[in-house]
Amino acid sequence: MEIVVIEDDSIYAEFVCKSLAQPGRTIHHFPDAESALIFLSNKNPEVLIIDYKLPGMSGIDFFLKIKDKIRLSSNTKAIMMSALDDGRMVLNFIQKGVRDYVIKDEYVIESLNAILEGREEEMMFFGTY
Repeated sequence: MEIVVIEDDSIYAEFVCKSLAQPGRTIHHFPDAESALIFLSNKNPEVLIIDYKLPGMSGIDFFLKIKDKIRLSSNTKAIMMSALDDGRMVLNFIQKGVRDYVIKDEYVIESLNAILEGREEEMMFFGTY
């Protein structure tokens, strides 16, 4: 499984990448949307984990830009990640096509792993309850 993590906080990105690392997973980290776009010009990873607040282009703007280039299907997941727990923002994500959203809290790794492993029903994610 190829995973792309787009997170500008280097310490948090390292935490996420190391926590998700396991055999069979290749994880690439990018500190901003622009560098991730260059990488994605010839790649189609199974998972995109996108921080909502990025320098330059926001996570949702990045998602909208790549949405048509990378066909999001049951085999490709785009997960928006944010420290904010804002219902209006989540509704905006849903309206724009984001299916999975996780809050950067003490359960973020468990939430991400549940999505990666197809166990969303075990967690309380938007769009799954």
